[in-house]
Amino acid sequence: MAISTTSQTTGTTHSVGQKIRGYIALTKPRVMELLLVSTVPVMILAMGGRAFVWADFWLVIATVIGGAMSAGSAASFNMYLDRDIDVHMKRTVNRPLVTGEVSPRGALVFSWVLAVVSTVWLLLTTNWLAAALSAGAIFFYVVIYTMILKRRTEQNIIWGGIAGCFPVLIGWTAVTGSFAWPPIVLFVLVFLWTPAHYWPLSMKYKNDYDDVDVPMLGVTRSPSQVGLQVILYAWATVACSLLLVPVAHMGLVYTVSALVFGGWFIYESHRLYNRAVHGDEARPMRVFHASITYLTLIFLAVAVDPLLPF
Repeated sequence: MAISTTSQTTGTTHSVGQKIRGYIALTKPRVMELLLVSTVPVMILAMGGRAFVWADFWLVIATVIGGAMSAGSAASFNMYLDRDIDVHMKRTVNRPLVTGEVSPRGALVFSWVLAVVSTVWLLLTTNWLAAALSAGAIFFYVVIYTMILKRRTEQNIIWGGIAGCFPVLIGWTAVTGSFAWPPIVLFVLVFLWTPAHYWPLSMKYKNDYDDVDVPMLGVTRSPSQVGLQVILYAWATVACSLLLVPVAHMGLVYTVSALVFGGWFIYESHRLYNRAVHGDEARPMRVFHASITYLTLIFLAVAVDPLLPF
């Protein structure tokens, strides 16, 4: 017999399994995966391509665990704070705080526990700088983006997106205990990539954001204007990716990857703009998914390049 609990939000009954899945959903696993994709390659780059020893392997695992808890905490806080608008948006109507699988109090406690445990974990297993950056990432996403910027300005994603740039710094400092130019370049790369990645999504869910008065760019600007901004940020992202070649002495694999995958990302951005200008269906999710693939491949190249002799 399944053990069940009753939701205080909806009055419906949820099994323990459903509640566990609800808490997992609070961490936004897909977003967490994308953040961690940028952590491990930077750690390999920071190690200079040296052969892994057990200590290196443990450091990577410890950093990934801490980073996952940190990202999960920020996502959970975000869902707790946005539960009033999530209930009105088709994209978020199945989130656990809307369905009642998790109570607001449970989500808040869960968020704080993850925040504290992730910070202490990174402090004990890496160093104080990585732990401080992790705590800073949570603060930036929750306070600066969710509480201050998101509902007030169309610039929300530009500056709020800084929170998603922290994993590259956390990965690098976990290895070295200090800053350097390569992770700063990658920090800027992710910063520039974020608007080009998210604004197409805001086009797709324009009505959702409009209904809850969240001024995403897809709501406040025409499709062609959004498309133009996506192009500008895509070009800037690719240009920034090429800066890593001289700064980190990257080899042929990374250089070719940055050019080929960057060219594809730019092509998809121009295609979005051209369709919007001509009044055709913009198909913004094509750029959204392309941007995810682009970032994944670029960071894969960051990981592979130091391990090769050319």
